[in-house]
Amino acid sequence: MEETALVEQPVLKHVLVREYVRDLVEGAEPGSPAPSERDLVQRFGVARMTVRQAMDALVAEGLLQRMPGRGTFVAERPPTPGRVVSFTEEMGRRGLLAESQTLLARREKAGPGVARALTITEGDPVIHWRRLRRADGRPMCIEDAYLNEVLLPGFLQSGMPTSLYAALDARGLAPTWAEDSIEASQATADESCLLEIGRGAPVLRVSRRAQSHDKIVEVSRSVYRGDRYTLWVQFTNGR
Repeated sequence: MEETALVEQPVLKHVLVREYVRDLVEGAEPGSPAPSERDLVQRFGVARMTVRQAMDALVAEGLLQRMPGRGTFVAERPPTPGRVVSFTEEMGRRGLLAESQTLLARREKAGPGVARALTITEGDPVIHWRRLRRADGRPMCIEDAYLNEVLLPGFLQSGMPTSLYAALDARGLAPTWAEDSIEASQATADESCLLEIGRGAPVLRVSRRAQSHDKIVEVSRSVYRGDRYTLWVQFTNGR
């Protein structure tokens, strides 16, 4: 019987570039500069598009981050899987400056859905805080947070904080557990106006229920621009 010769498949050029850069930056300090695209083009003799494809893959992995006007750098280490992070911290990890604009902050009666999520009785007082969240000055998401007023006396009267999670932490209620549900959807007319996208443009709807030990402290619904927000999910096998 004749032996069939194995044909070694050529390694794609962008893969060669990607793995070369990976070897260079893995273990490097966060904030260290990555090789420039020009240097990589000269080193490998490939098109700039090939280099960009390799770098895009490492950015998507979270190994590198781009800073407009500055370049590409080794990214901050991602948080421990399962750790609850705020919008401000998440944007900071992506090299973006987080900002917030309060659209609404008032006391309301809990509807059936919010009451069930907060484990309170329908009609109980809740704080409804609606914000437009920006990253590097551009709209990223609209967030509606509902808080159990009983746990946060005087919250509305003390002036709205810069960070909700920092304010919860100051009261000994920092979230220790959270559950998100994510759904692909389309922007409504109101959402498209606030997010500065076309009506019907793709968005991600994220519903969160956050708990501090045995107390439910936040229920939120956020709408993210589909063209700006990439969802990263980490997994561990527990070993």
